[in-house]
Amino acid sequence: MYQTLKKIVSKVVSKKFLYKNEFFFRNLYALAYSGNSHQCNICEKKLSKFVINQRKELLCPKCGSLGRDRRLWKLLETDYLKENYTVLDFSPSRSLSHKLKKVKMINYMSTDLSGNFNADFQYDITKIDIDSNTVDLIICYHILEHIDADLLAMSELFRVLKPNGIAIIQTPFTAGEIYENPLIKSPEERLEHFGQEDHVRIYSESGLQERLEKSNFKIIIKHYMEPKKYNGLVENETIFICKKK
Repeated sequence: MYQTLKKIVSKVVSKKFLYKNEFFFRNLYALAYSGNSHQCNICEKKLSKFVINQRKELLCPKCGSLGRDRRLWKLLETDYLKENYTVLDFSPSRSLSHKLKKVKMINYMSTDLSGNFNADFQYDITKIDIDSNTVDLIICYHILEHIDADLLAMSELFRVLKPNGIAIIQTPFTAGEIYENPLIKSPEERLEHFGQEDHVRIYSESGLQERLEKSNFKIIIKHYMEPKKYNGLVENETIFICKKK
């Protein structure tokens, strides 16, 4: 139902108008999901249930957050958002970006080179137009698997972080070794081999750790195995906490 309604609205309403009024439409749509069985920890809407999208992910009907967004917000507000921090967020989820912009104690900077996300800047992650040692916290969620020169991107993340700064990184993972092939270029081939039309590889946990350590990061890998419950969190999730030594 959610995908059908989304397609109908996108045909009737312009993308620009839809983006501008997204939260108005979502508020109307979310009325049908009001209840007390669940709650989104980002928009704080109490729900009878989450929406299941085409990828079988639990989506909040009000703010559009996914389970990984809600997990990330839980981590940020508990452990990683500090007063006067400068936070750099790459291709942010709209729900989380909207939430972070309301956090007055931080300097929040969102960026997206493609123009497909609601962002303040258009930094190239392989050549970030920010001075070295200026950012306290970087959010880099589901970005590196899109980047051909990922080692260059990692070195740039390290460069712009302040000493002891943190980058929170997540990608899709596979077992074994990193799977990549520069000869696979078409969207159809990339979908078949890497799981999405604009992905250029699938990382393994050990492979991503090795590449990040080559960029001088100190890595802590966090695994979350609890089942999706009240807040609709992802059942099996891996997050890299990367510290600038």
